[in-house]
Amino acid sequence: MKLRCTYEMAWPKRLKTAGDAGRFVDAAGFCMLFPVNNVALPSLYYAVARRLPARWDKSAELIWGWKDALPRKRRAFYAKYFKTRGTFISLKLLPNFLAMRQSAAAPGEAADFYAAGRITSDARAIWEALAKHSPLATLELRHTCKMETQAGNVRFKKAMLELQCLLIVAHFGTEQETQAWASNRFELVSRAFPEQFDEARRISSDAARSALAQKYRSLYPDAPLMQVARLFGWSKVQAEAALQ
Repeated sequence: MKLRCTYEMAWPKRLKTAGDAGRFVDAAGFCMLFPVNNVALPSLYYAVARRLPARWDKSAELIWGWKDALPRKRRAFYAKYFKTRGTFISLKLLPNFLAMRQSAAAPGEAADFYAAGRITSDARAIWEALAKHSPLATLELRHTCKMETQAGNVRFKKAMLELQCLLIVAHFGTEQETQAWASNRFELVSRAFPEQFDEARRISSDAARSALAQKYRSLYPDAPLMQVARLFGWSKVQAEAALQ
């Protein structure tokens, strides 16, 4: 696909509906909610606004609603993933991301990930709370994990980023817990996207990296090796093997 405005993806018309957004995510494979410096991916914001830099406007308000609607309808995966920023992943490629991260984990595997040093104790607490009660909105989840204080909120946010970057937890809509902004609601990926979870367990990490690298090169044929490696967090050797 032809590039516009740095890494933005050409699209026949502006996105206007959640259905349009879902089709865009499917075509891109993976993209950002808003454009992010040093993340070489297209953004949903540009596909709506057709301008950069991004700012809070009607286009931003529109895509802010889609980040809630698409996961809730199981139309696309959304979490803070690339550079811990809002990221969409198509359901077609989600199994490859899970296999690549070796994180197609069942609800009861939190203790195993903790024992292996892959998550912190706070992340384990959130995972186990979701395994028992999910989906849960932010305030209820913090209360369940005894992270209600200001310091607890800092711990909660840090641990939640851990779990989202591992693709263990997904954004799953919102819930009106107070009179202020609606709270994010979270669900374990294994429950939110069971078909993709099962498929991921049949894919090797090498095959997953290859599929993701091929998709990325279809978007950016001239992307240098180290750009691919940095984006996905791979070593040079892993990127070379994936791109062969």
